[in-house]
Amino acid sequence: MLANLLGVRCVIVKNGRRICGTGGCLANAPLHQNKSYFEFKIQSTGIWGIGVATQKVNLNQIPLGQDVHSLVMRNDGALYHNNEEKNRLLGNNLPQEGDVLGITYDHVELNVYLNGKKILDCQFSDFYHIPPTGFEKILFEQQIS
Repeated sequence: MLANLLGVRCVIVKNGRRICGTGGCLANAPLHQNKSYFEFKIQSTGIWGIGVATQKVNLNQIPLGQDVHSLVMRNDGALYHNNEEKNRLLGNNLPQEGDVLGITYDHVELNVYLNGKKILDCQFSDFYHIPPTGFEKILFEQQIS
């Protein structure tokens, strides 16, 4: 794990399978393929967040989701981006210790699954509403191999 992928008070243990401490951590593999899936098992209660972020995110500014560089579901069931609550799980769907959260991401849509059941959608294009004046959908660069 590279140092620039961890918050200063963040520690990775269990052969890279568990994050502890305070701060964020980026995976060491970017999401290049068209459809990506990853998951997290909640080992203990506490304050946490999972989602996607660019390498420009400040991993010491927690909780993540406070800027345009991260989209994060927090332990209270709220999905945050740019310090705005974008969606929220109902109280009876909040993840608990032992639950597994899965994320699918296809550069257009992010979906969150709780123990294999889809619980939340996030759209990156094909919006339900027209974006506010001056805003448009996220443009992704194409990597040429």
